[in-house]
Amino acid sequence: MNALKIVGIALIIGGGLGLAYGGFSYTKETTQAQVGPLELTVQDRETVNIPVWAGVASILVGALLLVVPRGT
Repeated sequence: MNALKIVGIALIIGGGLGLAYGGFSYTKETTQAQVGPLELTVQDRETVNIPVWAGVASILVGALLLVVPRGT
């Protein structure tokens, strides 16, 4: 299996996951204040939304990489 087929499969899987979940979230920890040995940290939950068009485009590009023959 060559590299273009692997990339195509990865794009299809990633696009499908993007359409299924619509985004992902992560926790970001920041230091707000530090007074001597005491440290005040805040954990913020950030959400990244993945647009539907990006998921569909990823699937289409992945399918094109798998279907279109490459001249070697």
